[in-house]
Amino acid sequence: MTGRLAAVNIGGVTEAEWAGDPSGRSGIDKRPVDGRVEIRFAGVTGDFIGERAHHGGPDQAVYAYAEEDAGWWAGELGRALRPGAFGENLTTWAVDVTGAVIGECWAVGSAVLQVTKPRTPCRTFAGFWGVPDLIKRFTVHGAPGAYLRVLREGEVGAGDPVEVVDRPAHGVTLGELFRATTLEPELLPRLLDVPELPESVRAKVRRRLGVAAG
Repeated sequence: MTGRLAAVNIGGVTEAEWAGDPSGRSGIDKRPVDGRVEIRFAGVTGDFIGERAHHGGPDQAVYAYAEEDAGWWAGELGRALRPGAFGENLTTWAVDVTGAVIGECWAVGSAVLQVTKPRTPCRTFAGFWGVPDLIKRFTVHGAPGAYLRVLREGEVGAGDPVEVVDRPAHGVTLGELFRATTLEPELLPRLLDVPELPESVRAKVRRRLGVAAG
């Protein structure tokens, strides 16, 4: 499968009452940039990350959201949503983000990225949009976007192809992981068979299932 990047987005510092960071600062307000952008193991060069207890780190170095899913939300809310409105670094087109398999690898520009986990909606996101019930609505809709680990650093830019170069055989998708940890806990046992699952998620699944670490 090959799609493309519709936009690459970088966030500066936004100070707001709704920001989850104790300092009142957030990097959720990301804007499209021209030219090519460096993606490093720690994230996108120039992108501000607030509330580091919950954002950033190797398993959440880059966040991608599909333009098609953004279009659904634009219709739902009755307003335009520009690239970066979801706090995403990469806005994709013709990439099945929700159907991506946990651990699958994308070649994007000269970088290689690996799908790790879905985004969990938070109060900062709801405050940024000014939609008080966004957490519930976002969860029910079930198109969370993908966090990505950086396997090979490189440069990316709008228009670059997004090619799936490896897909694990277990078949557990990002959407299934999201549903399992939110509204469909009966799916949780299937997650234990996913070797690429981030350890933080695996520990959460074990706790909810009452399974000892192996």
